[in-house]
Amino acid sequence: MTRRLRNWLLAAVRLTCAVGTALVALVLLLTQLVGLVLVPLFGVGLPVVSGALGATRALADLHRAQAGRVLDAELSVGYRADPGPTWRELAACLRDPQTGRDTIWLALHGFAGILLAFLANAVFNTLGTMLVGGTGPFAVFTLPVLVLLAVVWWTVPWLVRALALLVRLLLAPAGSTLERRVEQLAESRAATVDAQAAELRRIERDLHDGAQARLAAVRMTLGLAAQTLHADPDRAAALLEEARADAGRALAELRDLVRGIHPPVLADRGLPGGLEAAALLCPVPVAVSVDLPARPHPPVESALYFTATEALANVGRHARATRAWLHAAYAHGKITVVVGDDGRGGADPTRGTGLRGIERRLAAFDGTLHVASPPGGPTEITMELPCDLCAPSSPRTTSSSATG
Repeated sequence: MTRRLRNWLLAAVRLTCAVGTALVALVLLLTQLVGLVLVPLFGVGLPVVSGALGATRALADLHRAQAGRVLDAELSVGYRADPGPTWRELAACLRDPQTGRDTIWLALHGFAGILLAFLANAVFNTLGTMLVGGTGPFAVFTLPVLVLLAVVWWTVPWLVRALALLVRLLLAPAGSTLERRVEQLAESRAATVDAQAAELRRIERDLHDGAQARLAAVRMTLGLAAQTLHADPDRAAALLEEARADAGRALAELRDLVRGIHPPVLADRGLPGGLEAAALLCPVPVAVSVDLPARPHPPVESALYFTATEALANVGRHARATRAWLHAAYAHGKITVVVGDDGRGGADPTRGTGLRGIERRLAAFDGTLHVASPPGGPTEITMELPCDLCAPSSPRTTSSSATG
């Protein structure tokens, strides 16, 4: 009996909180509507709607957690876009089907909360009238009062479960997380295929325009040397020397091409050494700190190296920074690499191919890219990639300051 009473009290508290958040839901719904009206009229509507959508998602996350406890299930949902203060971000967020379901839930939750508040007020007034109108100290045990208390005892847990089912229906619909995951995998697969095709085209172009052309020139020079060997030995010797120089340049280009596929520094020194080597090539002084208890698998290591190298290259080309930093660490089953600088900021993945390339390379391994770059700086690019570690990495932690 004590346990049932405790569960009922917990349900009553949850119902009271639901009634309390109903007012918040109505305010957020009204704010969204007003903001949408102001968007085409005045620019202030953009941050209003974005703020209301962000608060709506926070409220929805709270109710998803509570409903999950009531239903003894894990309720989650994946949003396709985050609200932001720009037209592009707002449009992407409004196109997300879950945003529409959140708005419908706001209206239903607000209406249900107001209705429950009126019902609770009616119950308390009726109960008070019955108790005041009763006679003697045992008025609470009269039949109408007992019936009303029994109805309340049975109704409160049922209402809490009904609200939890409403949350699951709208805020965590069946299949939404799986569908979003399938979409993400399809997008990452398409991006991986495109990236691989582009990489193959780059290798083919570099071979055709570089080493292949030089080797063809070496062949022609050797042919000329063979023709002039007896008639003009000095000319033949000069041609042979020219062919030797062209062969050396072709070999150097082939080595550079191989380094672009898998840098030898990764095989020799692992990711810490590779990141330090990449920092040395940056024209901006870079403070490097790496804390990895073991080495990631070679494909992951290569992806992190190239994404960090691209991020540092962007710092040197576009940031106009005086200093930069690179931090890499492993925690909770994923490697996080942060590249930052004190430059002018304004980096946007939607406006450049460099950051989009980093995003596509990470997506192939189910990784994510987050860019924080307000106008005026500083800029921080956070790359997260879930992975398992394998062989021990040495050294575990490295720290350096590199200058270009």
